[in-house]
Amino acid sequence: MPPLLFYLLAAITLGFGLMVVTARNPVTSALSLASCFVGLAALFISLDAYFIGTIQVLVYAGAVMVLFLFIIMLLDIKAEEGKSKNMIAIATGAMLAALLALQITSVVGHAKIADKSPENTPLAFAEAKSTLGAAAKLPTIARDLDAGMLPDTKMIGFTLFDQYGFHLQVVGLLLLVGTVGVVVLSKREKNPGGAA
Repeated sequence: MPPLLFYLLAAITLGFGLMVVTARNPVTSALSLASCFVGLAALFISLDAYFIGTIQVLVYAGAVMVLFLFIIMLLDIKAEEGKSKNMIAIATGAMLAALLALQITSVVGHAKIADKSPENTPLAFAEAKSTLGAAAKLPTIARDLDAGMLPDTKMIGFTLFDQYGFHLQVVGLLLLVGTVGVVVLSKREKNPGGAA
């Protein structure tokens, strides 16, 4: 990927990410978040992570954002527009963002990730096959490892449904409860003062 295109996509992603927390209108924030997700997906695809990039668009920029917009439309979308800025929250958020940037810089600098490439850091497929356990016995994963291909998508699916099946069901239940809660809150009668 040309460096100029990378920096352009990174600037688009960061710019829309900044708009998510600075926009006063919730719809503007939601649409900025969707644009941020698309920029992030483009960065994933540029790193040859096609599956993560596709999931980023389909799940986050698609389904999750439609759910967010649905919730915003059900609630009073202008409720936050009249409130003054909370300087303590802004300062705390800026400090946390600076700490996160410092931590990422420290970790990336210590691990020297930029020095690694597929040429000087080849994947150890033979060792991986011996450490994968039950996953390596699946014909499709074993065939990919024998062919020298990384079965990352298949490994994600196997790990999710083999080791984290219960957790996946709990997350689905929480999303269902959240959706029902939003519908219930949106149907509450407003008091004479206008609050829900």
